[in-house]
Amino acid sequence: MDKKQEEMQFLGLFGICKESYNIIFKWRKIFSQITLALILPTAFVFIANMKVSNALFAKITDAIQVSWMQSVAGTPDQIELSLPNSISWTQLLFFKALYITFLLFFSSLSTAAVVYTIACIYTGQDVGFKMVMRVVPKVWKRLVITSTCALAAIFASTIATLLTIAVIRIMISRYIPAIVFVLLVLFFMGFVYITLVWQTANVVSVLEEAYGIKAMIKSKALVKGKTKVTGTIILMMTISFVIMKTAFSRLVDGSSLGMVNRVSYGIVCFLLLVLLILFELVIQTVAYFVCKSYHHENIDKSTILDHLDAGYHGYAPLKAEDAQPEK
Repeated sequence: MDKKQEEMQFLGLFGICKESYNIIFKWRKIFSQITLALILPTAFVFIANMKVSNALFAKITDAIQVSWMQSVAGTPDQIELSLPNSISWTQLLFFKALYITFLLFFSSLSTAAVVYTIACIYTGQDVGFKMVMRVVPKVWKRLVITSTCALAAIFASTIATLLTIAVIRIMISRYIPAIVFVLLVLFFMGFVYITLVWQTANVVSVLEEAYGIKAMIKSKALVKGKTKVTGTIILMMTISFVIMKTAFSRLVDGSSLGMVNRVSYGIVCFLLLVLLILFELVIQTVAYFVCKSYHHENIDKSTILDHLDAGYHGYAPLKAEDAQPEK
């Protein structure tokens, strides 16, 4: 690579983005193969979630409106009205559970492929698509465990925030917008921090022995000193995803445009999503190497050989003395 390890610690937001773009462009063949095999299904799951969730939410909203209008009119059929509403909520929860399962599966495969590919590039190893696909099944379960721990942390922080707002509401007997706003800001900051620790932990789970909670702890230590840069990257990618999702909802789902235009906008949004996912995976891996360089830690290649059990033909064992990512 063009950047030696000791130089990578000085990369900021623009430098990390530029390095990520250069990696994708220079190694576009293998990243195109990874995209077609793994990232496309991930994007499809994401789009399917938006389509089905919007439809179910619209159904639930319509049922609530009908129930409210009839209750105002004095109709006594509340049990009958709540039945389809309950079924819709059950369908939504079931679909969300299915969505999270498939998303974890495909995103873990994509993450493992991209991280391993960049690690081979940085350490000067020959890498091919077939080699990557042989390694991916060996680490995706570790990534699922790490992601589950991160999701549990996000869920716990969400519940804690809602309970705090509820307790304040009960104690004060009314909502105080300023307090609620501060709590929501703190929650959002916590969400961004957990997400950046989560993304770095995913890379740790592939390249190091730690995974799950241990990977989260290791990741937390790594991002120290680079929290502002990595946090800005997470915020930037989150905003990009929100913009793409909003554009899809308005131009494809909630649009009165013709079928041809809606399909065209849908294809554009889908392709943008694929590029966003690829760029996010590459940039979080580059950020990991930047954090390692900042803390003057080398990449121990031998540990990758051990925990991947990759002693097959064509895979060179990773040695600690070759740890620096240099050209």
